[in-house]
This record gives sequence, structure tokens and C-alpha cells, in this order.
Amino acid sequence: MTDTATRYLYLARHGEAESHGDDSGLTAAGRRQAALLGRRLAGRPVSALHHGPLPRAAETARLVAEQLTGVRPEPCEEAGDFVPYVPARDELPDDGARFLLDFLGGTTAAEREEGAVLARRAVERFTGPVPGREERHELVVTHAFLVGWLVRHALDAPAWRWLGVNAANAALTVLRYTPGRPPAVLLLSDQGHLPEELHWTGHPPQYRF
Repeated sequence: MTDTATRYLYLARHGEAESHGDDSGLTAAGRRQAALLGRRLAGRPVSALHHGPLPRAAETARLVAEQLTGVRPEPCEEAGDFVPYVPARDELPDDGARFLLDFLGGTTAAEREEGAVLARRAVERFTGPVPGREERHELVVTHAFLVGWLVRHALDAPAWRWLGVNAANAALTVLRYTPGRPPAVLLLSDQGHLPEELHWTGHPPQYRF
């Protein structure tokens, strides 16, 4: 039997961005958020830092890495900004189906196909126990949709249920994959490392508590 060890997967949405465009970098607040996220993780044994290819994720990862020791940011498509799954109408509850389908209505067939492929690859790359006897701590700087998808996967929820899992900018989600046990959600969109004025960016006003 092959030895396997626990994986701790740290997920963080990028810091606040100038806009939603693909070329958008971070705002001044987003750069502060990223540096503070790095400081929070500085005491953890993070050995790998993956990030999506868009500038806002790459810049966040670079600023986080400045606070860590011996970790170099590595871009990967699986950590990118994509729609992981588009449900059919009959998969959704009656009271929310119209809202959810309208939200995803602008997704093209090509985007749906690419998103499904990347979502499957993200699960293969980032989840489950790791080979060997040493536990692994790795960070993925990504976008809200992938955070929702991987939390949904950890909870073995229906595929459509990534919708409604929200992540604030530079908030921290931690998943644990222990051999012989179900995956565990240890933290979800935690903003404890951010001062109040940097909380809840990336959410509409009605989501800010």
C-alpha cells in the first residue's frame, strides 16, 4: 500500500482589483490585503504557491511570496478565472433557478467547455492526500469561482452548489485532506488578518456584515 500524507490546501482570492478586466492589477487596498495575507501565512510551512495567470492573481501571489521563505509563485491555468460548471434547469431548486441561470446566462459554449476541463484538472491537481509520509501545505491564489468549486467538492455537494459560496478579496479558506477521512473545511473566507476597512471588498454592499 502506498504511503499518503495530509494535504493542507490554502485558498485565497486575489486582492481588490482596479476592475474586472483581464488586464487589471490591484488597487492600493488590494496590495495591502495581499501583504497582510502573506504575513498571516508567514508562520505556516507553505511549500508551494500556485496562482492564476491573470495580473490580479499574479500580483497578489508575488506580494504574498515576499512574506514567505523559500517559496516561488508558480502560474497555472487550473487556478485561473473560469466558470467550473453550468447546471441544467432541472438540477436547481425552484426558488433560485431563474436567478442562477440568469447569472450564468452570458457564458458561451466554449467557456463552458473550457471551464469544465479546468475544473476537473483543478480537482486532480489540488485535492486529496499527497504521496509520501510528509504533510504538505500549499497555497492557491485564485478567483472566487474556484474557491467555491473546491469547497463544494470537499463537501461532496451537488455540482451546481459552487454557486453561492462567496469569497472576499484576500480572504483565506483552508481545506484539509487526511488519509482515511473525509475532506474538512477548516476556514471559509476568513478575513481575520485584515483591518476592518479592508473587509468585504469583492462583494456587493448587501453582503457586507
